[in-house]
Amino acid sequence: MAASPDHEWREWLRALPKAELHLHIEGTLEPELMFELARRNGIDLPYADVQAVRDAYRFTDLQSFLDLYYAGASVLVTEQDFYDLAMAYLSRAHADGVVHAELMFDPQTHTRRGIALETVFAGLARALREARDTLDISSYLLLSFLRHLPEDEAFATLEAALPLREAYADLWIGIGLDSSERGNPPEKFARVYARCAELGFRLVAHAGEEGPPEYVRGALDTLKVARIDHGVRSSEDPALLQDLILRRVPLTVCPLSNLKLGVVHDLREHNLARLLRAGAVVTLNSDDPAYFGGYVLDNYLASAEALDLSRDELVTLAANSLKASFLPPAGQKRLLDRLSAAAGRS
Repeated sequence: MAASPDHEWREWLRALPKAELHLHIEGTLEPELMFELARRNGIDLPYADVQAVRDAYRFTDLQSFLDLYYAGASVLVTEQDFYDLAMAYLSRAHADGVVHAELMFDPQTHTRRGIALETVFAGLARALREARDTLDISSYLLLSFLRHLPEDEAFATLEAALPLREAYADLWIGIGLDSSERGNPPEKFARVYARCAELGFRLVAHAGEEGPPEYVRGALDTLKVARIDHGVRSSEDPALLQDLILRRVPLTVCPLSNLKLGVVHDLREHNLARLLRAGAVVTLNSDDPAYFGGYVLDNYLASAEALDLSRDELVTLAANSLKASFLPPAGQKRLLDRLSAAAGRS
């Protein structure tokens, strides 16, 4: 039997080498693994079974999602737990054609529960290094501060992590900012970001998801970030959008996340195609795929269908993801050459 057009389309998209740049590793905790880790660690969950967890994955906004997200993270206790979490994601990403991933992780979510920072680093790093060797996926870690907590706590987290920097220098290359955006402007973290810049870290920050365009401007001008995570509300400020385009600042857009959290109510309303066609450096990502029901390939497929993206535009999105990564130029070129070869096989 001949392959269906839908199958051929999916396989073509899957085969495009792509990077994932906006991915919270704690947000890849599937209900099955949540229950397995809870049993392993003797933790009682407030859910009867896996289906009950899936039924709970109904959010009205960012905060209602975050409440469940932090509760789910409580099952992550040992180095093996963090390894299993990251390895499960990397295996899934590999199946979606991801060749490079930059994973955000939230140390404060774990250290506030008494989990040692070394435990988090060691488990994640073991998975990332193993995937590099066995799956041919390169990857980096972005340590993310929780923006609903005080800047002093971000400083404390940074200082606690710095003694580990040498041991994980091949992986830990950047700093991010996530969690509740409303009421927590980028300027709140100006001092700690200045310190991270002095230390040579690559800088990103969430802005313009639920927060206003002014937060994107603050992330650019005050935090001096190289990438904006989300950034979809930038289109509300034409001068800001033009600045992003001229400066070639990448936007790590997460369409299925935006749909699930009510940033848009219909994927056909999403502005990623308009941003792309205006010249913005848009990339597609999955954000917290276990909670939002879609990994990176799902985001490509759903966006292509809802927004009538052409093959050339989809190749551009994949190319943008590679160019917007923190890989060195030689690494980017190698993957872009692979993308060119794959895109030609249609």
